[in-house]
Amino acid sequence: MRFPEKDNREIKLFFQDEARFGRINKTSRCWVPQGQRAVIAQQIIREYIYAFTAACPENGENYSLILPQVNTEAMNIFLENISEHYQNYRIIMVMDKAGWHRSKNLKVSENIVLMFLPPYSPELNPVEHIWSYIRKTKEFNNNVFNSLNEVEDKLSKALFDINNDVKTIKSLCNFKWLNYTN
Repeated sequence: MRFPEKDNREIKLFFQDEARFGRINKTSRCWVPQGQRAVIAQQIIREYIYAFTAACPENGENYSLILPQVNTEAMNIFLENISEHYQNYRIIMVMDKAGWHRSKNLKVSENIVLMFLPPYSPELNPVEHIWSYIRKTKEFNNNVFNSLNEVEDKLSKALFDINNDVKTIKSLCNFKWLNYTN
């Protein structure tokens, strides 16, 4: 798929990925007063929501949606929304080769071109760093959620905060091989 030849809109390069957040918590190191032992509650409840995010390493722009599933229908919703949000731009969207990214039922808007990373190479997708950052700094580790709504509230706040922090997005996503200057 190519952009129309007479399309003079500016091009934006985005990297896209999805991440699962749910009620199964991960225990990790934490600080406790000297002489005391950390007590961390743990739960295994298989309820999840999914964050879809696209980040532009050059300028730190970030677009996210929280959806109940990860499949072709959800990807179509994400692509439609980001296309509308950036309707005045041509978007090159780099992503992995998940089945829903390559589905014959995927609806890609005329202002978006998809490019795929090599198989089994999450280290090439800068958005993976956003997921690590959110999990480590936004209180997802060592936290028990009483409902999926609590997870969604915490994730919404985390995505809102990072969406408004261009400097952090650029520092997390601006890989040396992209050759953008900070």
